[in-house]
Amino acid sequence: MQKIDQSILDELARYDSATVQNAAILVRGYVGEEIDYSGPELRCMLPEFGTLVGYAVTAEASPLHERGDTTDWAEYYDLIAYTDVPTIAVLKDVDSPAGRGAILGDGMAYRHRALGCLGAIVDGSVRDVPGIRDAKFGVWATGRVPGHGPFNLIRHSLPVTIAGLHIQPGDILVCDGDGVTRVPLEIAAATADKAAEVRSKEAELHSLFASHSFSLEDYERWKRQ
Repeated sequence: MQKIDQSILDELARYDSATVQNAAILVRGYVGEEIDYSGPELRCMLPEFGTLVGYAVTAEASPLHERGDTTDWAEYYDLIAYTDVPTIAVLKDVDSPAGRGAILGDGMAYRHRALGCLGAIVDGSVRDVPGIRDAKFGVWATGRVPGHGPFNLIRHSLPVTIAGLHIQPGDILVCDGDGVTRVPLEIAAATADKAAEVRSKEAELHSLFASHSFSLEDYERWKRQ
């Protein structure tokens, strides 16, 4: 896994996913949403954890039916345990129907967290959300259900699409209550720098329009700028 300095991840974690997305636009312009940020079907289940930033570790799972093309879960957990960087699990349900069984619960949350994983992005359903909260593990998912059937890992370390966002193993993901913003490694440092500029400009704008003395003269001045 290609890595960048931890200080860049720490800086990105100071901001919300929307600010980071705006900052990335300043760095490289607009790109397709499918390589930029997650869609509305992805819900943050535990927004109280704020912004989490880590490297993507990807996998596909089948939570309903027995299959003959399974992979050992130990291979996947080894990736998390031995990368020596903060990670975000990216799990996709490839069963049919997708989302009918849970592919993450509190037991997995505790295991992931102990190995250095900060949270999981799930294109599918989760369960045991109160227990996941107790594990201090962030979770984003497209649904919640109380159970699953035979539960198998199918593949890991491959590109996946989660809520309309294409994610590669090793991508930097900035995750919060709005969803997930993907930050390519090559622009991560510049994006972190620009995020401070975005926040400063937004604070100035918010202050202007929130002022009790705001007037039409202020409005006209703002239009000219």
